[in-house]
Amino acid sequence: MTSSKERLEQLSDEAKRTTLILEKAERDFIDRLIRDGKESGIKPLISKMLDIYRSLMIYGWTFPGEYYYGISRVAFVNIELINFLIQNTPKEKWYDTGKKMGNILKVSMDATIGIDSFKQENWEDVFKRLCLQGFGYFSVKDKYLLLKNPFLNESLLWEGIIEGLFGIKVETKTFISPLVFEIKPPV
Repeated sequence: MTSSKERLEQLSDEAKRTTLILEKAERDFIDRLIRDGKESGIKPLISKMLDIYRSLMIYGWTFPGEYYYGISRVAFVNIELINFLIQNTPKEKWYDTGKKMGNILKVSMDATIGIDSFKQENWEDVFKRLCLQGFGYFSVKDKYLLLKNPFLNESLLWEGIIEGLFGIKVETKTFISPLVFEIKPPV
């Protein structure tokens, strides 16, 4: 049995104490996040920030405005431009366009981070990646897939993206955010 002194020594070998000196405004901001219940504490917040930093592979920046996320080049784009493209695509093509987009996302996830998005046990990792890329906040509740704050508002396009990315069939239940899709059983 390990004594508490031995356990303390083991922990101190695994972790190191670091002091951060924050500007008053930065500390006030963090305190407000914690007070408002958006963060549970400063350590979890910093851990989350480091996780996001690692996930975004910040070291992938090559030139101003050019960023690679694994094998995919990522651009920060004005959402109005994307909506303009969508609105100028015939509505009857939205589902098929979305399905192709979902297939592209699936290949990117598999090639970049080795995640098979068709396997439901990987969905949480896929959801995190999609969130970091700005697609919105995905979650599954019972037989429903929920999407909060989607950067695209067209549910028909999302149906195609979801079906192409996850290899499932869905039926749209809401047409405004948060979008709710019922996951249909395989046939």
